[in-house]
Amino acid sequence: MTPNQLLDNGLAELGLDLPTDTRERLLAYAALIAKWNKVYNLTAIRNADEIITLHLLDSLTVLPHVSVDRIADIGAGAGLPGIVLAIVRPDLEVHTVDTVQKKVTFMRQAKIDLGLKNLESHHVRVEQWQPPVRFPAVISRAFSDMADFVRLTDHLLADGGHWLAMKGVYPHEELAQLPAGVRMKEAIALRLPGAADTHRHLIVLERN
Repeated sequence: MTPNQLLDNGLAELGLDLPTDTRERLLAYAALIAKWNKVYNLTAIRNADEIITLHLLDSLTVLPHVSVDRIADIGAGAGLPGIVLAIVRPDLEVHTVDTVQKKVTFMRQAKIDLGLKNLESHHVRVEQWQPPVRFPAVISRAFSDMADFVRLTDHLLADGGHWLAMKGVYPHEELAQLPAGVRMKEAIALRLPGAADTHRHLIVLERN
């Protein structure tokens, strides 16, 4: 199965009908990851099919649950899920943050190559980042445990906003360690196309 077919099948399973140019951008982004991975260690996943499934489609599982117009992706790495969200939601202002220079360089190059005017990437420690306006949603896919995630990003979240923590198996222990003043609003089980035995959850957190 070609990457194109793999993506189209996955989108169909997720119930996402994306324009042709959006699908082409997603495939171009996957190709960029594969290309840069030959020189820079952007992600541990190098197989082209796995990049589609475990990076792109995994990031797209949260799309129905992102209803805001601005979002910050913390510890974005190669831009996951931030760049994927920026591709499929051109109306969404996406800010990605990482401390590793080569990963931020990649994300900035991806912005140029893919023509993503709604994407900004920041090379900074998240606790030192001071954007002028707080965000209605802050997301993380593989940044840290949830206690550290909310502690380090509390200054970024607007009043009434939500943290979106992308997790594998249901994180009982992490939820038990949440700091005072933060509670779980919702836990959403996600289905990853092409990986039926893989557990995925989106944990939505809010201030008390």
